[in-house]
Amino acid sequence: MSTFTVHFPAEPDCPPVTLPLGSRLSEHLTASNSPLLFGCRTGLCATCLVIAEGEVEPMNEDEREIVEIWAEDDPRARLACQLVCTGDVRLTPHPEAP
Repeated sequence: MSTFTVHFPAEPDCPPVTLPLGSRLSEHLTASNSPLLFGCRTGLCATCLVIAEGEVEPMNEDEREIVEIWAEDDPRARLACQLVCTGDVRLTPHPEAP
């Protein structure tokens, strides 16, 4: 099985997390292994708005609608709960997150 690594550059004390390729982050990241906050985990609340740098699948229309409300002018903005990674990714909390 192939894996990818999630890095949290804004949190140097938080070690990277290795997950199976194609995983939805909301199914694997928790308060014990990630500094990210998750609210609804369905892409509605934007609690998990992040700057995503790396290999991720494109946004679906539902995610795009929420991201445009909170971070319209930032092409790196994503909802961590909706991310499916195709390779290593670096996630930083977005300054516009609620």
